[in-house]
Amino acid sequence: MALPRILLIDNNKVRVQQLEAVFQFMGYKVESVGSADYVSCFAETDQLCGIFVGDGIEKQATVVSDIVERADKIPVSLLINKGTALQVSTVITNSVFQVLEWPTTYPVLKPMLDKLPVGTQTTFMVREGVDRRSFSVERLKGKSQAIVDIRKLIDQVAESDATVLILGESGTGKEVVARALHDSSFRKDKPFVPINCGAIPGELLESELFGHEKGAFTGALTTRQGRFEMAEGGTLFLDEIGDMPMAMQVKLLRVLQERTFERVGSNKTIHCDVRVIAATHRYLENEIKENRFREDLFYRLNVFPIEIPALKDRAEDIPLLVNDLIARMEASNRGSVRLTNAALAMLMQHEWPGNVRELANLIERLAIINPKGLVEAVDLPEKFQQYKVSEQIVDDAEADDVDEEDEQSEQLEVIGAFDGSSGALAQLPTQGMDLKEYLNVLEVDLIRQALNECSGVVAHAAKRLNMRRTTLVEKLRKYDLQR
Repeated sequence: MALPRILLIDNNKVRVQQLEAVFQFMGYKVESVGSADYVSCFAETDQLCGIFVGDGIEKQATVVSDIVERADKIPVSLLINKGTALQVSTVITNSVFQVLEWPTTYPVLKPMLDKLPVGTQTTFMVREGVDRRSFSVERLKGKSQAIVDIRKLIDQVAESDATVLILGESGTGKEVVARALHDSSFRKDKPFVPINCGAIPGELLESELFGHEKGAFTGALTTRQGRFEMAEGGTLFLDEIGDMPMAMQVKLLRVLQERTFERVGSNKTIHCDVRVIAATHRYLENEIKENRFREDLFYRLNVFPIEIPALKDRAEDIPLLVNDLIARMEASNRGSVRLTNAALAMLMQHEWPGNVRELANLIERLAIINPKGLVEAVDLPEKFQQYKVSEQIVDDAEADDVDEEDEQSEQLEVIGAFDGSSGALAQLPTQGMDLKEYLNVLEVDLIRQALNECSGVVAHAAKRLNMRRTTLVEKLRKYDLQR
């Protein structure tokens, strides 16, 4: 069996030498390249078990996203300088397999390397045997009519080569829709290359899109491919197109019309076969009136618009989104957490100005504060405490938390018969009862008994009830039992 390979993408030669020595000592075969040469390394991924990306690249979210997309099932680890973790975007940290601080040593690095699969047959980004199209569309979590309509639109336009314009507030998941479009098209086996037009300075955007020749400008030490060339045969996703400078809009319009471009510093015309998907959170009609966006480019992009609703307009999808976010955190070993239906009901009443991105950040925060714990309504941040939880909203959250097929097919077999002679703790009244209220009253009584027996010492009462002290403190707060 061939040695498992690691691809190391780093411009820091000293770190490359140190890491190569560690990897080789552990029995890995290492291939090292600079940040300008990584694309060619994805032509052959046999036995490639991991990719490590060095410092200096992590600040370019689009480059890291491109590496993760090309890696497909191969875990990507990000190396950052110690003390700079807060400077790294959560967009990047959420997309990679793990983040490692540098410098580090062999004993510290070994557990990280042990997590790596040997060979690409190991499941990572996409489950083995699952169609990539269905996986990507499945990321569009929700049962709301708006999400159902978006899935239909994706099915309608996927096989076409038409330019798509995705509209929606920041954080609604425009890139998720773009990836679903790509994975549903006949270009799915070709690259999906994203670029954030608002994150790159205007003077550098032309080089990012079209590439440049060596010596074209100060700092152009080598010839470099642009995103159009990287996406050849596939899809180019122009995120935040509304933030593109006017000068670049003219050049982009020509590429969309002629399907040709020139690298910066070259007069050689390059033909491209790329499908363009654009996205923006801005109202482009207003931008046109303010002379900040070209009308002719708008009509060239707006061939097939898809509008994504704000999260507040599809609150019924929040329980499904929460479950999906938790499952993805667990899959990437970033912790876990559970929310009660009362807590979910509170989330469903929030306005969510940051949309799904805000929800994802909240779930990650709760997982850090309550690792593998159960989050009650009182555990949510203060801004959520203004919402009142009605029984109807809780019931809605419970209904969304149950899979429809399981609900229809579930049939339980009770073990043992109940004849009332076994000394049951309670007898069910003939007229029925409110089970939730009864259990709450029972729990409060038992907590009070335990505290009385332990002279009010919370730690002793928690031991008596076989629960953690912190859990008992939260229940005291929940039932307002504290003096």
